[in-house]
Amino acid sequence: MKKSFSIYLFRHGQSVYNAGGMRKNARFTGWRNIKLTKLGLQQAKKIAKKLKNKKIDIAFQTRLSRSKDTLKEVLKYHPECRKIITDDRMIERSYGKLQGLKHKTAIQKYGLKQFNLWHRSYNVRPPKGESLKDVEKRVNSFIKDLLRMIKQKRVNVAISAHGNSMRPFRKYFEHLTRKQMISLENPYDDYFEYKIN
Repeated sequence: MKKSFSIYLFRHGQSVYNAGGMRKNARFTGWRNIKLTKLGLQQAKKIAKKLKNKKIDIAFQTRLSRSKDTLKEVLKYHPECRKIITDDRMIERSYGKLQGLKHKTAIQKYGLKQFNLWHRSYNVRPPKGESLKDVEKRVNSFIKDLLRMIKQKRVNVAISAHGNSMRPFRKYFEHLTRKQMISLENPYDDYFEYKIN
């Protein structure tokens, strides 16, 4: 019987900029290096417990501390993990000039229609930032290399990703439409498993 290998994909725990939800104080985080909240750390520990009995050979993170700190919790249960690779092709979407701005401030300044275009459309870039289409392009390049590596090295991998970079991952592995991908909400305290034959 042909052996299959697993990809364990998860989002980092809640960050300081994610806290409070849209109506309160959520901000465009993007590439800003924002720490996990106390709740975010608890969420990371929750993912870690859920993955406790899985086998992880290689793990991926981005340069941002929220990705690294979430992965650190997960790997506490995995002494068998022999390599951690930092790859920014799966980093959060850059919101350019909007980074650090509160969602409600952006709505007041630019209007709800423009906010929604920047926040949730597929190919509209915020000023000096990336569209979801741009994110999908780099994530797909990462996936291509990842699948090749899994087949060559015959390994299980863990990926500590971000809310927006998880969308193209899930679109690819769950065969979603573009519209479904855009409307995805990714949990802070769970993971997705994909089997590779």
